[in-house]
Amino acid sequence: MAAKVKTGDRVIVLTGRDKGKTGQVLRVVTETGRVVVQGVNVVKRHAKPTQADPQGGIKTFEAPIAVSNVAHIDPRDGKAVRVGFKTDEHGRKTRFAKRSGESIDG
Repeated sequence: MAAKVKTGDRVIVLTGRDKGKTGQVLRVVTETGRVVVQGVNVVKRHAKPTQADPQGGIKTFEAPIAVSNVAHIDPRDGKAVRVGFKTDEHGRKTRFAKRSGESIDG
Protein backbone atom coordinates (compact mmCIF):
# COMPACT_ATOMS: atom_id res chain seq x y z
CA MET A 1 0.00 0.00 0.00
CA ALA A 2 1.35 3.42 -0.91
CA ALA A 3 1.94 6.00 1.80
CA LYS A 4 -0.29 9.06 1.71
CA VAL A 5 1.87 10.94 4.24
CA LYS A 6 5.64 11.00 3.84
CA THR A 7 8.55 12.72 5.55
CA GLY A 8 8.78 16.37 4.52
CA ASP A 9 5.07 16.82 3.72
CA ARG A 10 3.21 19.91 4.97
CA VAL A 11 0.20 18.84 7.08
CA ILE A 12 -2.50 20.36 9.28
CA VAL A 13 -3.73 18.82 12.54
CA LEU A 14 -7.44 17.97 12.45
CA THR A 15 -8.20 16.98 16.05
CA GLY A 16 -6.82 17.20 19.55
CA ARG A 17 -4.99 19.79 21.61
CA ASP A 18 -3.09 21.17 18.61
CA LYS A 19 -6.05 21.37 16.21
CA GLY A 20 -5.42 23.84 13.40
CA LYS A 21 -1.63 23.89 13.73
CA THR A 22 0.44 23.21 10.65
CA GLY A 23 3.90 21.77 10.34
CA GLN A 24 6.28 19.58 8.42
CA VAL A 25 6.38 15.81 8.94
CA LEU A 26 9.71 14.94 10.56
CA ARG A 27 9.27 11.19 10.87
CA VAL A 28 6.73 8.50 9.95
CA VAL A 29 6.35 5.45 12.21
CA THR A 30 4.66 2.92 9.92
CA GLU A 31 4.49 0.13 12.53
CA THR A 32 2.16 2.14 14.78
CA GLY A 33 0.52 4.41 12.19
CA ARG A 34 1.87 7.60 13.72
CA VAL A 35 3.74 10.69 12.51
CA VAL A 36 5.96 13.26 14.20
CA VAL A 37 5.12 16.82 13.11
CA GLN A 38 7.40 19.79 13.75
CA GLY A 39 6.03 22.04 16.52
CA VAL A 40 2.98 19.85 17.20
CA ASN A 41 2.26 17.74 20.32
CA VAL A 42 5.30 19.12 22.15
CA VAL A 43 5.81 17.35 25.49
CA LYS A 44 8.28 17.71 28.36
CA ARG A 45 10.10 14.84 30.02
CA HIS A 46 12.35 14.86 33.07
CA ALA A 47 15.66 13.10 32.33
CA LYS A 48 18.16 11.87 34.87
CA PRO A 49 21.80 12.68 34.17
CA THR A 50 23.55 9.85 32.32
CA GLN A 51 27.00 9.40 30.80
CA ALA A 52 25.58 10.31 27.39
CA ASP A 53 23.78 13.37 28.82
CA PRO A 54 25.53 14.51 32.02
CA GLN A 55 23.34 17.62 32.33
CA GLY A 56 19.95 15.86 32.51
CA GLY A 57 17.00 18.19 33.22
CA ILE A 58 13.71 18.85 31.48
CA LYS A 59 13.73 17.91 27.79
CA THR A 60 11.12 19.05 25.26
CA PHE A 61 10.38 17.15 22.07
CA GLU A 62 7.59 16.40 19.61
CA ALA A 63 5.68 13.22 20.40
CA PRO A 64 4.06 11.15 17.65
CA ILE A 65 0.37 11.61 16.79
CA ALA A 66 -1.95 9.32 14.83
CA VAL A 67 -1.71 9.71 11.07
CA SER A 68 -5.53 9.83 10.91
CA ASN A 69 -5.43 13.12 12.85
CA VAL A 70 -3.48 14.99 10.16
CA ALA A 71 -4.32 15.99 6.59
CA HIS A 72 -2.28 17.35 3.72
CA ILE A 73 -2.35 21.06 2.99
CA ASP A 74 -3.66 21.86 -0.49
CA PRO A 75 -0.82 23.49 -2.49
CA ARG A 76 -3.31 25.87 -4.11
CA ASP A 77 -5.37 27.29 -1.21
CA GLY A 78 -3.74 26.03 2.01
CA LYS A 79 -6.75 24.09 3.33
CA ALA A 80 -6.92 20.46 4.42
CA VAL A 81 -7.30 18.09 1.49
CA ARG A 82 -7.61 14.37 0.80
CA VAL A 83 -4.95 12.60 -1.24
CA GLY A 84 -5.39 10.47 -4.34
CA PHE A 85 -3.01 8.56 -6.58
CA LYS A 86 -2.58 8.62 -10.35
CA THR A 87 0.12 7.76 -12.85
CA ASP A 88 1.91 10.60 -14.61
CA GLU A 89 3.06 10.77 -18.22
CA HIS A 90 6.27 8.87 -17.35
CA GLY A 91 4.37 5.97 -15.78
CA ARG A 92 5.24 6.88 -12.18
CA LYS A 93 2.65 6.72 -9.41
CA THR A 94 2.21 10.20 -7.90
CA ARG A 95 0.04 11.77 -5.20
CA PHE A 96 -2.38 14.60 -5.95
CA ALA A 97 -4.78 16.82 -3.99
CA LYS A 98 -8.34 15.67 -4.66
CA ARG A 99 -9.86 19.16 -4.26
CA SER A 100 -7.66 21.07 -6.70
CA GLY A 101 -6.01 18.31 -8.72
CA GLU A 102 -2.55 19.76 -7.93
CA SER A 103 0.35 17.33 -7.64
CA ILE A 104 1.74 16.91 -4.12
CA ASP A 105 4.92 15.14 -5.28
CA GLY A 106 6.74 18.19 -6.63
